[in-house]
Amino acid sequence: MRAVIQRVTWASVSIQGKMTTSVGKGILVFLGIEEADTYEDIDWLTGKIARLRIFPDDRQIMNLSLQETGGEALVVSQFTLHASTRKGNRPSYIKAARPEKAIPLYKYFIESLDIQLSGKVRSGAFGAMMEVSLLNNGPVTILIDTKNRE
Repeated sequence: MRAVIQRVTWASVSIQGKMTTSVGKGILVFLGIEEADTYEDIDWLTGKIARLRIFPDDRQIMNLSLQETGGEALVVSQFTLHASTRKGNRPSYIKAARPEKAIPLYKYFIESLDIQLSGKVRSGAFGAMMEVSLLNNGPVTILIDTKNRE
């Protein structure tokens, strides 16, 4: 499972030209689920994201977590995070989980993160063509892969 986490001032998702959800100060999470991912990966990743100290304290040092700041999270599914560009110029998505596996994991990820953030999680629509808008704050962008657990 891969997550690209961006600290944002705001972020939103639009589908077919209509804004469907948005968040204020917090994070935008692009989430890629692969066939080998498990619920254990989600438990580890949502805990890591909720406690990731990427928000400034009173001295403007990144020392506070999303849990501590009370910020919001917007989660967007993105199978292209598992693109392989090893051969040729057309990416392969062979590692990305098929919808029948990915949808339950995606829903569980949202539920798990929502519990840790006291109901402050919004999400895009799985499998939909979305337009994602954001104002990256910092900029702060972090990649986490549950297979590396760095």
